[in-house]
Amino acid sequence: MRALFSAVFVLMLVAAPTLVAYAADTSVGTKVDDTGITTKVKAKLTAERAKNLVSVHVDTTDGVVHLQGTVPTEADKAEAERLARSTNGVREVTNDLQVSNPSASPSTK
Repeated sequence: MRALFSAVFVLMLVAAPTLVAYAADTSVGTKVDDTGITTKVKAKLTAERAKNLVSVHVDTTDGVVHLQGTVPTEADKAEAERLARSTNGVREVTNDLQVSNPSASPSTK
């Protein structure tokens, strides 16, 4: 009986740091959430204005959406940001989209 108790005690000592590290590491869940957010934002961009926003690159880290690429007008840039911000789970949006033709008139839906 004493040997069994000792074995369980040693096992707990060995496993405890692993369990604590596992509990503190939420990156797997965060990555799943970020992937879902990225997918939702890309779907919105494609559905709303496929011709203007389909080439926007979307990346999400910890709920922060990063938009990169080139769009035809300032209106398209603003619309991409609006769509990203309106997506569930998005905490913040970093809009690094470049306008390919800044003098072009705003596009309409």
